[in-house]
Amino acid sequence: MSISSRFAVGIHILTLIEFNKEGVTSSEFLASSVNTNPAVIRKLMGMLKKAGLIEVHPGIAGAKLAKELSDITLFDVYKAVNVVQEKELFSIHESPHPDCPVGRNIQNTIEPLFTAAQLAMEKVLRNVTLEDVVKDIATKENIY
Repeated sequence: MSISSRFAVGIHILTLIEFNKEGVTSSEFLASSVNTNPAVIRKLMGMLKKAGLIEVHPGIAGAKLAKELSDITLFDVYKAVNVVQEKELFSIHESPHPDCPVGRNIQNTIEPLFTAAQLAMEKVLRNVTLEDVVKDIATKENIY
């Protein structure tokens, strides 16, 4: 079990929009790079637009970034695509047996640890921008 791939695909979409900024970045174009259905891309693009990360116009193919690369953090993308709700990255099984000492206490024991782990991950995401992602890919591909 892993968290939704929407986060990775959201980063992929935004990064490809930047790399293709001189061209028309349609949902079909993005879908071919992600290797998924354009409807999936359009749904995510709607989420990214609602979060103010991209600009799209009905009836006009293409998308553009709504902010500078350095102003979009991975945390912004993470929140935009609704990967998880606040303090819910890790699920805790419901209804452990109350007559068992572990069952009685496991939720209260591990919940603060899970919350701390999620907050730590989110802190890392706040410190990485889309500009960092684009620069890393550009370096790997000898672009720019």
